[in-house]
Amino acid sequence: MIDAVQVRHPTLIQGGMGVAVSDWRLAKAVSECGQLGVVSGTMLDTVVARRLQDGDPGGHVRRALGKFPKSEIAERVIACYYIPEGKPEEQSYKAVPMHSLKSSQLLTDLTVAANFVEVFLAKEGHEGVVGINYLTKIDLPTLPSIYGAMLAGVDYVLMGAGIPRSIPAILDHFSTSCETASLRVEVCGSDSGEIYQVQFDPSRYGCGLSLKRPFFIPIVSSSTLAQALAKKAPGGIDGFVVEHHTAGGHNAPPRGPLNLTDGGEPVYGSKDEPKFDDFKKLGLPFWLAGSRASHERLQEAIAFGAEGIQIGTAFAYCNESGISSDLKARVIQTVMNEKASVFTDPRASSSGYPFKVVELEQSLSESEVFQLRARICDLGYLRTPCKTADGGVVFRCAGEPIADYVRKGGCEQDTEGRKCLCNGLLSTIGLGQVRKDAYAEPPLLTAGNELQAAISTFVGEHKSSYSAREVVEAILSGKSTKVRQHVD
Repeated sequence: MIDAVQVRHPTLIQGGMGVAVSDWRLAKAVSECGQLGVVSGTMLDTVVARRLQDGDPGGHVRRALGKFPKSEIAERVIACYYIPEGKPEEQSYKAVPMHSLKSSQLLTDLTVAANFVEVFLAKEGHEGVVGINYLTKIDLPTLPSIYGAMLAGVDYVLMGAGIPRSIPAILDHFSTSCETASLRVEVCGSDSGEIYQVQFDPSRYGCGLSLKRPFFIPIVSSSTLAQALAKKAPGGIDGFVVEHHTAGGHNAPPRGPLNLTDGGEPVYGSKDEPKFDDFKKLGLPFWLAGSRASHERLQEAIAFGAEGIQIGTAFAYCNESGISSDLKARVIQTVMNEKASVFTDPRASSSGYPFKVVELEQSLSESEVFQLRARICDLGYLRTPCKTADGGVVFRCAGEPIADYVRKGGCEQDTEGRKCLCNGLLSTIGLGQVRKDAYAEPPLLTAGNELQAAISTFVGEHKSSYSAREVVEAILSGKSTKVRQHVD
C-alpha cells in the first residue's frame, strides 16, 4: 500500500464503464483535465482484436503495439487479427478463444497486449494519471490483464462486482518479481479445501523491467466490506469508491431478501445506504458514486469527508465516450424529449447482480428484440466454473442456450430473462458480431438512475452534444455549459 496521506489524489474519478465505453479517448480527455481518467478493462482482448479486424482506424492499436516490450508478441497479435482494409461489413469477426483455467498462450499474449494498448493510448502525450477498471467476477483473465496495464504504467487499478481481496498482493508481486503469480478461482460445487487457481508467468513479457505499483481502489457499497478489505487484504488498500445502488452498470444486490417493486425492480432500503462515518474511521481516501454528477453533490461529498466523487453516466454520453455516435444521439434525444428511462433489471446479468438497462427502441431492453435473439454464448466472460460429478470443471452461463445450461447442471429457471451482456455491450460500441443472414447483435445500454438529470445539464434546445471537459468544468466550478450554442 502506498502511503495515501502523502498523496494528492484527483477530486473526480471518471467511471470505468464497460465494454470500452470508457475507452482510451475518454480516459485521456479526462486525464488531460487533471482528473482521473479510467479505461474499462472488461473484454479488452476481444475489443482490440475487433479493432484490428476493422482495419485499426487511425493506426492507434498498431502504434501502441509498436511500444510493447516484446515485439515478437505484438507482431503475432497483429498477424493473427489485423485486416489492412478492414473486414467486409457483412462478414463475422474472427473469434477470440474463451478464457479457461489454463488459457492458450495466444489468448494470454493478446490479453496482456490489449491491456497495454488501452492504457498506453490513454496516457500518451500528457502527464495526467490514468486508471483501469476490472470486474472481480471476471477473474480468469485478471492476472494477464493487470500485468499488461502495469507494463503501460497504469496509475490506479479499480475493481468492483465482488470482493477483490487478493489483488493488492498481486500488484505488489508484479512490481517486484518476475516469478509466476497465482489467483484463486471460485468453482461452484467444489468441496471444502479444494483449491482452483489460474497462473500467469510474467517473465515472458520483459523480465527485469521495473514496474510501478499502482494505487488499488476497490469499489464497494458497504462499510462492512470496506473494513474487511482494509484489514485482511494482503498488500493493502489505497482508498475506496463507495457506490450507491443508483449508479449505472452492475449494482450490489439489496441486503437481505430480494423483494421487487410492482414494476419488477429490486427494493433497496435503509440498510443499503452507505455509512460515511464508518468510512472516515478507516483513515483512507474515499469517493462517492451514484447520482453525484453536480457541483452541489461534489461539495456535499466533501462535507461528508470524501476525497471527491466518481461520475459515470454524464461521461458515458459525452463526445469522447466509446458508445456509437448514433446510439449516443438517440439516448440524448430521449433526454431532450424528457423521456429517458432506466430500469434496474434483477435478471439481465448472468453475474447474478442487478444491472441498469437504458430503455431504448431496437435494443435488448425491448421484449421483442430480446425474444428474437437466438441464445448463444460465444464470448463467455460471465461464465461460472462448476465442478462436475466426475471431478472435472465445466463453464456455464445463464445466458447460453437453455439446453446447454441445464445439461451442465444448471436450473432452467435461472435462465429466465438473462440477456447476453457480452455481445450486447460490444454492439453498443460498434463492435457487435454479425451472424448468419447478416443478423447484427442488438445493443444494450446502461446508465445510472439520474440519466435524465445528468445529461440535461449539458444539452438543450440549441445544444445536442457535449465534451468530457465540459463535464469536468461544470462539476468543479458549478457553472452550466447548457447555454453554449452547439456547433455542428
